[in-house]
Amino acid sequence: MPENNKDYKAKNAWLEMEDIEKDQIFNFNKEYGNFLESNKTEREITKGSIDLLKEEGFKPIKQFESLKEGDKVFAVNKGRQLVAAVVGKKDLKEGLKIVAAHMDSPRIDLKPNPLFEDGELAYLGTHYYGGIKKFQWVTIPLALHGVVIKEDGSKIEIKIGDKKGDPVFYISDILPHLGKKQREKKMNEGINAQHLNLVIGSIPTKDQNQEDDKVKYAVLNYLEEEYNISGEDFVSADLQIVPADGVRDVGFDRALLGGYGHDDRVCSYTGLRALLDINQPEYTAVTVLVDKEEIGSMGATGMQSRFFENFVAEMTDKYYDQYSELDLRKILENSSSLSGDVNAAYDPNFSEVFDKRNTAYINKGIVLTKYTGARGKAGSSEASAEFIGKVRSLLNKAGVIWQVAEIGKVDEGGGGTIAQFLANYNMDVLDAGPAVLAMHSPFEVVGKIDVYNTYLAYLTFLEK
Repeated sequence: MPENNKDYKAKNAWLEMEDIEKDQIFNFNKEYGNFLESNKTEREITKGSIDLLKEEGFKPIKQFESLKEGDKVFAVNKGRQLVAAVVGKKDLKEGLKIVAAHMDSPRIDLKPNPLFEDGELAYLGTHYYGGIKKFQWVTIPLALHGVVIKEDGSKIEIKIGDKKGDPVFYISDILPHLGKKQREKKMNEGINAQHLNLVIGSIPTKDQNQEDDKVKYAVLNYLEEEYNISGEDFVSADLQIVPADGVRDVGFDRALLGGYGHDDRVCSYTGLRALLDINQPEYTAVTVLVDKEEIGSMGATGMQSRFFENFVAEMTDKYYDQYSELDLRKILENSSSLSGDVNAAYDPNFSEVFDKRNTAYINKGIVLTKYTGARGKAGSSEASAEFIGKVRSLLNKAGVIWQVAEIGKVDEGGGGTIAQFLANYNMDVLDAGPAVLAMHSPFEVVGKIDVYNTYLAYLTFLEK
């Protein structure tokens, strides 16, 4: 058989690694785990990312009158979207190298008027965000993160439930002794969305003038004393309910990393780290971190907003003495991107939904996903064979371990990413990220070696 006549077969990445590389992998994941545990919302990810960028000499693009090779710039949109770039050796018109990922994760949000009392317990009413299994969010310790904007415009940051000694919050479930009717329901009907109410207090106020809702008003008094928050302030709040648990090593060998928000903060962090760690790139290297992917990428901070395009326009304006609208369009059209997003890892407990020859596996490297979507590839951006060939060649030469996969069997389900919105600029785009077990759950699991190879893949792509 000719030497180059080889079949594709994903390798277990640990069998390809030296002992010294294991230390690098574990150290990298320790840093990632710390970042993930400290930043559980889009605002926190953005703020933490800005801190890392500034440490490496990145400055807001508005501080530059002109741009040249080697300049490091970034811009922030409403505290929930971030674009950063390192100006490369080649002319901007030859295109950008982009790694784009989303920072939002499935969770539970508060309703605009959330506070109420029932059964002499105080609650916050909620509205879930993204594709969650509601039953996974009951009877676990929960934290409250976000900001409250006062009527005068001042901002109060809230982060309760993570530190040792903090109280946690709780959504109850019916006990099995009284759960006969619940057990007869379909799984997705067992927990009603209207029942995802957060327990926040139980001691009533002793104020004799307050006849009703004594626990609710005791909570309001506490919020006013501790945080200067009134009941009306919830109307202009951005508060999220997230798991209070931290990031943990999984398994005797500690090769897996469990925590909340791997989808898609694992790609956000590795994409950012790759940009921070590159030497002088050939093409201008860009990392884009966006919001709202889990609900369709709409809104001012989603990938469908004009913020990324405006950032490229501002770069173009500061790079050239004169440029036209056509120049901007050509820059975008000549660009290429890895759309950083995770894929579903093969789970032997649910093997019936996976095609074993076309699925992603833990410990087999970054996953290249040619197309996403559902049924007949609906809602997908399909990468061209030419671009996949370029990426494959690039990764092979750099020794990055990769695999290819779809998201489950055909017609079994599916999902989408931000790739389609980048492809609208007529640029080449390929989805690429690690495999995740229990995706969209409060405690997702990834392989540490896959996280590291995702970082290496993004670094290689941005540098070359």
